[in-house]
Amino acid sequence: MKAVILAAGVGSRLGRPFPKSLSVLPDGERILGRQIRILQEARIKEIYIVVGFKKTLLMEEYPQAFFCYNPVYYITNTSKSLLAAIERFDDDVLWVNGDVVFDPEVISEMLKADGNIIAVDKKRCAEEEVKYSLREDGTIREISKIVAHPQGEAVGVNLVRKESLQHFVEALRRCDDQDYFEKGIEIMIQEDAQFRPVDISRYRCIEVDFAEDWQEAVRLFSK
Repeated sequence: MKAVILAAGVGSRLGRPFPKSLSVLPDGERILGRQIRILQEARIKEIYIVVGFKKTLLMEEYPQAFFCYNPVYYITNTSKSLLAAIERFDDDVLWVNGDVVFDPEVISEMLKADGNIIAVDKKRCAEEEVKYSLREDGTIREISKIVAHPQGEAVGVNLVRKESLQHFVEALRRCDDQDYFEKGIEIMIQEDAQFRPVDISRYRCIEVDFAEDWQEAVRLFSK
């Protein structure tokens, strides 16, 4: 299995002069450093970080990782950053947004599950969050920021199996430059691929988009 961390964006909503994945948590660990450590503890040896904005800062901080550069990070979104990393892979791929702070159990729950997996938190969602809904058989029906009857948040931690990877790559290629990678998942679902939710609601997990998200992350992870 390979892991990909998407850390190319500017993070303009948080308004920091450095990549927000370098933000320091209360225990002194950076968001990105925590992600790398948790993935390594899960025995995932190949970790690829997609970089763009101020890429040198990330590369110098974490020289043990592999890096993939998205040279058009400023005019593309996560669908194209993820595509840049995985289009030549031939393995199971677990990927996370570089601004998600989570407990190690989130990854262990993902690795115990079968099939293509989306980590979800069953909670009321804000407008900015990626939401999901389920079919009657328990598989994902929709995943987007706009879902008619959302059942919770897709938290930005996902896994696609080797046998579905080429389909996913082709779906990402068909995404527009400004699409999030969830659009690629939606394309696959429309073409009869299946993704299953893994409920991680009992664990700490938060995506840091705004200043209030950061304040909540500090509160959660100061324990």
